[in-house]
Amino acid sequence: MAINLRNRHLISLKHHTPQEIEYLLDLAKDLKNKKRAGIKGNLLEGKNVALIFEKPSTRTRCAFTVGAIDEGAHPEYLGKNDIQLGHKEDVADTARVLGRMFDGIEFRGFSQKVVEDLAKYAGVPVWNGLTDEYHPTQVLADFLTIRENFGHLKGIRFVYVGDGRNNMANSLMIGAAKMGMHFVIGSPKSLFPDPDLVAECRKIAEDCESGATIEITEDPKAAVKGADVIYTDVWASMGEEEKLAERKAILQPYQVNLELVKAAGNENVIFMHCLPAVKGYEVTGEVFESRYARQFDEAENRMHTIKAVMVASIGNL
Repeated sequence: MAINLRNRHLISLKHHTPQEIEYLLDLAKDLKNKKRAGIKGNLLEGKNVALIFEKPSTRTRCAFTVGAIDEGAHPEYLGKNDIQLGHKEDVADTARVLGRMFDGIEFRGFSQKVVEDLAKYAGVPVWNGLTDEYHPTQVLADFLTIRENFGHLKGIRFVYVGDGRNNMANSLMIGAAKMGMHFVIGSPKSLFPDPDLVAECRKIAEDCESGATIEITEDPKAAVKGADVIYTDVWASMGEEEKLAERKAILQPYQVNLELVKAAGNENVIFMHCLPAVKGYEVTGEVFESRYARQFDEAENRMHTIKAVMVASIGNL
């Protein structure tokens, strides 16, 4: 069956089939090979892309900017002080204006409702570069990295340790359910994921017949046993900085240190992190610089997968 993602939004991975996710990963792999071969692209030639940023960014901003330019598009950065969004103008009006000027819109900010309203009113594809609930472009980069290391996604034992109810844990759980991975969250009970989302992801796995399993545990060493991937994220997300002392107290047992990595019992286990990392908190410098670490492969793959998302939805394929 031919995959066609033209004019499609990327709000979360809930709305993409496993086959569509695989298509994006295959396209990202091809675009990565082309870039490494020094072949300049033209798949986005003549396109203009709006990049709306309420939150600061290194990887997302650079990935969208370089990805767009690589394929011939013009990216326009719109910071929170550059436009009227949420100040003098509501989201619907901003969306309708930008949709008449741009071919696609990326949004990185706080509220999931904002990105959903942009998609509702813009009339052009809208891509979620991160909200408090979801971070789908990061998951695509993570999955490309896993495929590069193991050759497949189905059956991979993917263990996330730390804050089990943040946007990364949510998004990885959705993606794992779609792609047939054995997904484990190790976190304190107070930071367990939303039970409604867990139930929804188990239903996704069942409906997709992916074979995915989802497990939640308070025991970090039990969580990582047999892991192929150990993943973590900052202990306090953007906007939660005042909770850092409290998080440090309850999340210290979930720090990814060499002892926890060894508890996986798998010499081929890899460590992943969406970055930026606070070394000495969620991960030790020893693990961060170890042979297990793949976080900079992930960071590069943000560009290739984001480029694939843009090309698939507005490109000249």
